[in-house]
Amino acid sequence: MKKIGIVGGVGWRSTLEYYREICHCANEPHLARGLAGMPPTPEIVIESLDLAKSHSLLGNDDDERSWRGFDEYYRAALQRVETSGAEVALLASNTPHHRFDEIVRGVKIPVISILDAAAKEASRIGMRRVLILGTALMMRSERFRAAFAKHGIELVAPRSTSAQAAIVVLIENLQRGRIKGAVTRLGKIAVANWPFAGEPVVCLARTELSMAVPVSRTKPRLQASFKYGGVTYISTMGAHIGAVLESVGMQ
Repeated sequence: MKKIGIVGGVGWRSTLEYYREICHCANEPHLARGLAGMPPTPEIVIESLDLAKSHSLLGNDDDERSWRGFDEYYRAALQRVETSGAEVALLASNTPHHRFDEIVRGVKIPVISILDAAAKEASRIGMRRVLILGTALMMRSERFRAAFAKHGIELVAPRSTSAQAAIVVLIENLQRGRIKGAVTRLGKIAVANWPFAGEPVVCLARTELSMAVPVSRTKPRLQASFKYGGVTYISTMGAHIGAVLESVGMQ
């Protein structure tokens, strides 16, 4: 199996999920068949970044130069996992994918995009309109919209500032491990801000949000998409993990 490089730490609970899911999926076929010996696990190197520093380096989309420090922080981390021998890498967070093209510039190993993975999953399940919930940056990101538009999918964000503030507070609580009641609050935000007819379809564009929905774990691994409480959810983290597994021959 190819050696995998994970740039994580933003936040660390999501990094744990990536590591757990990749290892579980590598072990599962061996264990399911009752084979003798130890199950195989890919070599993985994790470069854990400082969430507070990453946040302090966020730029302004009206000033390209303001992103230089942010881009360099993540690019240097990718180059370190590349130097360690990783053959494929991933950024275990949605936020740096807002600057994906700039960050991966000069990195010689493949870096799997969470945007492409989520958009492909939305297309696979036949969605044409999707509500994005995440940080303020993710909800306004034109990079996210462009990735979904390539697959003929319209990506929309909550219009009200109160709804945007509510989802940010929910994310902050999940970062602190406060999961109780999170799925109910998430569902209410989704239903209240779905601007179209029919059941809401929501892209969870923050890795912690996937951990709020228990049905995402009803199968052997974190699901790329699932239904709960009358809402269809697309997990960027679940889709991303699936794309990484496919890239290393474990899917």
